[in-house]
Amino acid sequence: MPYVTLNEINKLSMLRALESERYLSVSFHSWDLYEYPMLQSTTKHSWAVKTATQLEKQRYIIFVLQTGRKNIMSQDVSIFDDCNLTNVKLYLNSEFYPYDDMNLDFGKNQYAVLFDMYARFRKAYYGCDFDTLCTVVTFLTKGPFVVIDCSRQNESVKSATVDVRIEFDCKENVPANTTAYCLILHDRVIEYCPLSNVVRKIM
Repeated sequence: MPYVTLNEINKLSMLRALESERYLSVSFHSWDLYEYPMLQSTTKHSWAVKTATQLEKQRYIIFVLQTGRKNIMSQDVSIFDDCNLTNVKLYLNSEFYPYDDMNLDFGKNQYAVLFDMYARFRKAYYGCDFDTLCTVVTFLTKGPFVVIDCSRQNESVKSATVDVRIEFDCKENVPANTTAYCLILHDRVIEYCPLSNVVRKIM
């Protein structure tokens, strides 16, 4: 964990700010996990994940499906299933991501778009140009997972709330005991007063 050490001039300025009981603004990315247990056995699904404030900007959505592993000790819950997924769309009110359909077909090895989305996420979010942690083979056997970049939103559109919805299609009916997971990565800002240890949520 890196630490920041202040020189004497900046340290004095910081001490004065602390003594004035001024709140310090702290910005970071927050990760929230949502679960849709026991999906219906159909090919088309619509999941109203949550309603968020306009200030709580969603940046990335990671979506996965998992069959027959929840609360079963003998199963590896870190492995997910493709469930013959053919398309996934994220809706933020009327805006949707990605613009084009994915046209996935795992039986015909048509999944390159998913791995490309995963690789782009690693480079954009973590800022590293190294190879991805998962190879294509590992990505398929451990996943696959859908990483949707919604960081480039229309800032001119103002709304009090944002409805986050995921629509996804499968080639065949979803198997029994299938759970959907959605990990939302969004901006978060808090204010912190070191003297009183009071934390105020801004976003």
